[in-house]
Amino acid sequence: MRYTAKLKVKPKSVKDITNGYPLISKDAIENDEEKIEEGSLVQLVDSSNNYIATGYYGIQNKGIGWVLSRKEKEKIDQTFFAKRVREAVEKRAKFYATEDTTAFRVFNGAGDGIGGLTIEFFAGFYVVNWYSEGIYSFREEIYQALNDTADPRGVYEKLRFDKNGQYVDQDDYVSGEKGEFPLIVSENGMSYAVDLNDGAMSGIFLDQRNVRKALRDRYSEGKTVLNTFSYTGAFSVSAALGGATETTSVDLAKRSLPKTIEQFAVNGIDYESQDIKVMNVFDYFRYAERHALKFDVVVLDPPSFARTKKKTFSTSKDYTKLVKNTLKITSDGGLIVASTNTASFNMKKFKTFIDKAFKEMNKRYEIVEEHQLPEDFTVPHNFPEFNYLKVVFIKVLN
Repeated sequence: MRYTAKLKVKPKSVKDITNGYPLISKDAIENDEEKIEEGSLVQLVDSSNNYIATGYYGIQNKGIGWVLSRKEKEKIDQTFFAKRVREAVEKRAKFYATEDTTAFRVFNGAGDGIGGLTIEFFAGFYVVNWYSEGIYSFREEIYQALNDTADPRGVYEKLRFDKNGQYVDQDDYVSGEKGEFPLIVSENGMSYAVDLNDGAMSGIFLDQRNVRKALRDRYSEGKTVLNTFSYTGAFSVSAALGGATETTSVDLAKRSLPKTIEQFAVNGIDYESQDIKVMNVFDYFRYAERHALKFDVVVLDPPSFARTKKKTFSTSKDYTKLVKNTLKITSDGGLIVASTNTASFNMKKFKTFIDKAFKEMNKRYEIVEEHQLPEDFTVPHNFPEFNYLKVVFIKVLN
């Protein structure tokens, strides 16, 4: 039997939680919660001790837990988790039935009723991401629910709650068949190599699926494409398959070179005909400007925060400068694909960074396409702040 604590919600936060807000923030709670163990169930009540919701205690970013139910008599047990996982799997039925896409998100945290947990599908294998010790304490119930519902080929996990902010170095295999990596998955007919047992990342960010398709289908043919912060070169692959005359991939991480070569190879693209640079993106901007290089399309998908020996990059502080640097090497009439996964501001705010950059560079622009999270990344209803992905396709007019 799990210990259940009672947490009193401040009056200003009662309405939000009652209306469906899923995150339990420290600021929303009146009484001291520091002695509660991770994984404990918590009953949220108002100042008159009236029931509001049931959740679990688990420290994650700005929160101390997540709401699981607003039904006072609902038990948080195996049946509860089985129902949530089953509903999520059924919601993705069309993804399971699609042959040209074999990688997608099956369970998206609070959007599917259990904050702090995501599950991804890769050609029959599942990767379960745990974002706090609290949710990880329910692993037996959740793995049982996944096995009963989805019949996984094999299961891997990622523990993302190390107290030092670093990924836990471990063998990620959990159960079922052990994968042979790289595993080749399909995305809208494109191929990508993934490794489910190689640290924090798999090799592809699934939330950018629709953006890669748009780049391939509508914006690459006959174009030169620069892919900055390129990671494993997924955008470069989509551009090349869309008919780009040349792609340039730039990332500081040394492993980006072999990983990008691998992604080109599994798509039958001669990597030697593409340009892959292992260097700081801002150094590359200066290099490109010195050599009078211009690109028809530039993809900007920086991490929310990054630190090198020379400087620190923060999306909220530095995105305007990033766009200004990009404009110097973008052809007139060219396209900038500006993206961020920073959850601390919304699309409207993101566009102000872009607008400021263009005004300071005395350039005009037109936003021709926008994207946020794809359909399989379900977000809590009426709370758009959980829709963290923001992507705009910007045409440079002069």
